[in-house]
Amino acid sequence: MKTNKDVFILGIESSCDETAASICLNGKILSNIIASQAIHQQYGGVVPELASRAHMQNIVPVVDRALEEANITCSQLNGIAFTQSPGLIGALLVGTGFAKSMALSLNIPLIGVHHMQAHILSNLIENPEMKLPFLCLTVSGGHTQIVVCHSPLKMEVIGETIDDAAGEAFDKSAKLLGLPYPGGPLIDRYAKNGNPKAFDFPEPQIEGLNFSFSGVKTSILYFLQKKLKEDSTFIERNLDDLCASIQGCIVGILLKKLKKASLETGIRNICMAGGVSANSGLRNALLELGNKQHWKVHIPSFEYCTDNAAMIAITGYHKYMAGYRSDLSVTASARAEW
Repeated sequence: MKTNKDVFILGIESSCDETAASICLNGKILSNIIASQAIHQQYGGVVPELASRAHMQNIVPVVDRALEEANITCSQLNGIAFTQSPGLIGALLVGTGFAKSMALSLNIPLIGVHHMQAHILSNLIENPEMKLPFLCLTVSGGHTQIVVCHSPLKMEVIGETIDDAAGEAFDKSAKLLGLPYPGGPLIDRYAKNGNPKAFDFPEPQIEGLNFSFSGVKTSILYFLQKKLKEDSTFIERNLDDLCASIQGCIVGILLKKLKKASLETGIRNICMAGGVSANSGLRNALLELGNKQHWKVHIPSFEYCTDNAAMIAITGYHKYMAGYRSDLSVTASARAEW
């Protein structure tokens, strides 16, 4: 039964190629179920139509498993949170339609969630008493931002990419190296055995706290084209060093801006979020920099870095407690401002 004390929130995530559901009880995650879509690997990237179809197949069993693992029934839910934006529109519509239908049938509140805000609040899952404000470096395939989190529902973007995201730079670089999709994690794997100073790639000179990665990708492309003309086996012979050098360049760009943001704002509580925050090179470098700068650093566990529904559920919980509700006429949006 529902009580005034306990608040159960179902979170649903379907922004890209992960169908996920999670149950949150009073800010604590009881279950976090994710169904991945391996079909995209053969195409070298996410195919939107195939992603939408897979979401339709996965969403009911994923929600059922989340409820079962949390040991609750639908009747105990107090609200349903769902990823409203941003993302692939077809994929978002599957989650949105399901959440709206379920909320209507149960006569409980519907709560739309911004995907990137949810990534940031994933830091509160394992550290609910985190001191505010904190700086969060959000890094994913589509976004690279530095955000000041003043409170769970008040955030301020103070730096962002002016072109490509860090995750895209990883994936495109991996493609240039001939690595299969998704290539970012493979760069991280090979980099562990390489020398990050073996090859030098120029860093963009961007004023302020904004990022740029398009020039990095171009410099890597031209470098590899030149080397392959001289030696067709260059990539094969130097793969570990190439991955380490590419990763070192991207990580260096990210952390230089984060350090600058901390100095400018005076905030020393530092977090990270988004799919690229699962990169071991970035995680280790941030911890090392944090020790030097005397920061208090928090990095979510791997399961909360990539797309997941726990971050949607925890965000939905905070919005529910603040009295936020979405109208049933709400719809998904591929792109949306905060």
